[in-house]
Amino acid sequence: MTLSDFRRIALSLEGAEEGSHMGAADFRVGGRIFATLAAERHGYGNLMLNPEQQAAFIAEQPEVFLPVAGTWGRNGATHVRLAVANEDVLTGALRCAWKLRIEKNQNARQGALNAAKRRSAATTKNPEVILMDKRRKAEIRARLTTHEMLESVKNRYGLND
Repeated sequence: MTLSDFRRIALSLEGAEEGSHMGAADFRVGGRIFATLAAERHGYGNLMLNPEQQAAFIAEQPEVFLPVAGTWGRNGATHVRLAVANEDVLTGALRCAWKLRIEKNQNARQGALNAAKRRSAATTKNPEVILMDKRRKAEIRARLTTHEMLESVKNRYGLND
């Protein structure tokens, strides 16, 4: 397989888009990366898997898959040796990374919605929480309008001239 094969297969997955991260091509779904060509000069494509998936791919085909060095690799980032991969293996591996990214996106979205619902429920039902929130916001506003805060902002951004 080649870099163009990797790109073609990654972009064939539903919702996949090509982007760039730190000068390397990446492939995203829902705005989040599931694969990259960050190690293309070494003949690798990269997949963002979880450690369990990575271990399974490496155990099954160690000549094709290897972990990325360092913490990224320990967290599931996996190289694919394109020269020895075939289309079925590469397609399956990219689909696995793509599917994992979709699941993570959905879980993150659901978690944010649940947190917002909990906050909303807590503040709308408890008058004490509403009053505390109003006081906190008033204190923040007061701190932002003090002379010291204004001077701090001027100093930080060089506006004293």
